[in-house]
Amino acid sequence: MTDLYRTAIDELAGAVSRIDDTQVDQACRMIAEARHVCTYAGGREGLQLKGFAMRLFHLGRSVSVVGDMTVPPLGPGDLFLVVCGPGEISTSVALIGVAKAAGARVLVVTAQPMGRVPGMADFVLTIPAQTMADDQGETASSVLPMGSLFEGALFVLFEVMVLKLKGLLHVSSETMRGHHTNME
Repeated sequence: MTDLYRTAIDELAGAVSRIDDTQVDQACRMIAEARHVCTYAGGREGLQLKGFAMRLFHLGRSVSVVGDMTVPPLGPGDLFLVVCGPGEISTSVALIGVAKAAGARVLVVTAQPMGRVPGMADFVLTIPAQTMADDQGETASSVLPMGSLFEGALFVLFEVMVLKLKGLLHVSSETMRGHHTNME
């Protein structure tokens, strides 16, 4: 393995090893207890979150992604799951305001827990990893560009959350496979 691969893997391992597992467990409980989970993130964070939403569907959860035409209105008993690595994105601020006004709970995954978006959340799950908020100058800590370290750590976090939710919801691999589309 070349040095670049090893460095990238080591950085990802370092980021995920610093995630507080009690935060992960609480986030999983919130997802398991929600009537419906609606998700939002922009850019590459959004791509990771869409993959997680797909797995939530495979777990039998009612789930949607902001921007799809089939997103139902949120209300009490629902959970709005937002990923905002840098801690503030104007669209996240606006959508959280709508979700909270409708009575939904808000779960934010971020690398910047002191940001405006996490400050609006009912619960915050922190991934201590570089994002575009701190990728330049002396604060830059990763060989990976921009927010890639956070985005890669999101993938690992979400896969672990799927495993935890599988146990929490008592869902078998066979049941998950049964929810997979036959339209591809």
